[in-house]
Amino acid sequence: MKTTRRRVLLSSASAMVAASVGTRAFADIALDPGKDEASRQLLARVVRVAFPHPNFPDSAYLRTADTVLAAANGSPAQRLDFAASLYDLDQAGFAGLDDAAALAHLKTLENAPFFRLTRATTVVTLYDDPEVWAVLGYEGPSFDKGGYLTRGFNDLDWLPEPRIEEYEAAQ
Repeated sequence: MKTTRRRVLLSSASAMVAASVGTRAFADIALDPGKDEASRQLLARVVRVAFPHPNFPDSAYLRTADTVLAAANGSPAQRLDFAASLYDLDQAGFAGLDDAAALAHLKTLENAPFFRLTRATTVVTLYDDPEVWAVLGYEGPSFDKGGYLTRGFNDLDWLPEPRIEEYEAAQ
């Protein structure tokens, strides 16, 4: 992640405030998707660029962004860094970039704590979404439906029927 003057000032200011006042000063800094729709949309764009699936619905990406925002509320320092990273993306015009330029911009951030948290949370959350399962053709877990053995263990209707015939030359 590129070190900017803004990031240095925010980090030093947060350290001074945390040392003098304690963590109560950060109680009002929350990444709340209900209050900050612009950050939610920007983060959903980040997730879509990092995990591009043209058939996935926008709602799955928005739910994933909500989960990432909730995960970013872990500590005051993490909240502040995450908010600063979202601000930097917004100032860079990330939402307006085409997919190739947006991906190139994300590659510059791949070692940043912001992106590591986003990637780790997205891998688990996005692919655990029932709406995504439907797009991928996954029926979900089978234990609540009786398991695989009792409900069509070999119902491979998407494969062609096997050709069963003897090979004449082998006799």
